[in-house]
Amino acid sequence: MELARRLPTGTRALRLSPVFLFLGAACVFLLVGSLESTVFAQQTVSGVALGAVYGSLALALVLIYRATEVINFAQGEMAMATTYVAYQLMLWGLSYWEAFFITLAVAFAFGGVVQLVFIRPVQHKSVIAVVIVTVGLFILIDGLVAWKWGADLKFMPSPFGNHVYKLGGVAVSRQDLGTIAITLASVVLLWALFRFTKLGLGMRAAALRPASAALVGVRVDRMLAIGWGLAAVLGAVAGLMTEPAVFVLQPTLMQPVLLYGFAAAVLGGLDSPVGAVVGGIAIGVFLNLVGQYVHFVTSEVRLPVAFAVLLLVLLIKPTGLFGRKRLRKV
Repeated sequence: MELARRLPTGTRALRLSPVFLFLGAACVFLLVGSLESTVFAQQTVSGVALGAVYGSLALALVLIYRATEVINFAQGEMAMATTYVAYQLMLWGLSYWEAFFITLAVAFAFGGVVQLVFIRPVQHKSVIAVVIVTVGLFILIDGLVAWKWGADLKFMPSPFGNHVYKLGGVAVSRQDLGTIAITLASVVLLWALFRFTKLGLGMRAAALRPASAALVGVRVDRMLAIGWGLAAVLGAVAGLMTEPAVFVLQPTLMQPVLLYGFAAAVLGGLDSPVGAVVGGIAIGVFLNLVGQYVHFVTSEVRLPVAFAVLLLVLLIKPTGLFGRKRLRKV
């Protein structure tokens, strides 16, 4: 009791938060299950890899939401289009990783241009106007990709190969480990940008308090364009990591991933970058384990199950796991 009195209020709230207790219990459950069963362990690792992709796209959605307070419904199609760019670069003779990094640069420019040309003219009019523009972009990008590359299935080389490691009797694919490493590395780099650089501070200020940021010299429009560019980069990473998992490239590649990413963003809290990543990993692991042990949950009903669980969580905590209630002054 005396120790609790000495702790700062924020620290005490953090330690006593039911969310952190729940997440801690979930981690213990996964650890015990993995130690008891190799199948459970394999499904957990595969779920983390899948969830990292969902979390990456969810983080892109959160970045846009914090800046504009709307969901970018074209985020998945932007990710799909940049994956086709990588495919085209490889057709021209580049290696996978050369195409990968060039595609990230193209994605950054693409996101900035989208904000400049399509979003900026309507961002101060109404929320519904921005929503309509993003839906229009969804249709436009989908049509342009189908026109340029066709709707037939394409195939890209695997970036990590098909090797499988045996860790204590647990078979873990190099593809899963590589996906986890690439997606989480991109998230950590983005966190470091926002946490330790002047550019990141300016972007946070432009997203959270644009009017106040402009008064102290922050070029808000430029910061928002950079934010859209970074969101497009995260989407490109998600797309490039999704294609090896599903083995084919087609215009509908990212549409289910966008839905899972949206569910992850809402689960974690639409204003919480950390929540987006945690929500994505939680959904990936949950769906893998449910698909393995609950036999009626086939691939066709995984999405309804994910949204049913999401609805249950939101009934208990409407702001999401890491979301905060917004207070408005009247």
